Amino acid sequence: MSDDIIKPGKYVALTYGIEDEAGQVIEQHDIPLGFVYGSDTELIGDMDKAVAGKRAGDEVVVHVPPEKGFGEHDPSLTFTDEIDNVPPQFRELGAEVQMQNEEGEMKTFFVTRIEDGYLTVDGNHPLAGKDLTVRVKITEVRDAKPGEEQVSGIHAVEMPGHPTLN
Repeated sequence: MSDDIIKPGKYVALTYGIEDEAGQVIEQHDIPLGFVYGSDTELIGDMDKAVAGKRAGDEVVVHVPPEKGFGEHDPSLTFTDEIDNVPPQFRELGAEVQMQNEEGEMKTFFVTRIEDGYLTVDGNHPLAGKDLTVRVKITEVRDAKPGEEQVSGIHAVEMPGHPTLN
């Protein structure tokens, strides 16, 4: 293991899991996410700040309130309608629905409930309004290579899962 500590200009790779309030793992990333510390990469709940001064092999637990995670749940982004008013392709839980507002902005909504002839769509992130715990394991710390801050973290190719975590 390297004796390098996390500070500006260091390349950091980490894995993490996100737990809900009951301690259930709701998302797990075992493929390391790499970024250059001090670049424009921001991670959920200031996870990037929580690893400052740590080394490869260290583990950090970060408690993330809604305002530092996925925001508060916004009830104005939840709509319920009679299922007969909804096109058949959207009549299943988890279906993705693209909606456009008066300004022409698009937003993704998901079907979250079908009950008693009604269907509910929600534009909130599934983790909005939830207190979360993020368990981080630092897998690598080294000097960043020139230009690496442009191809790491938020600049990297999208990984499977929720891209809002990076």
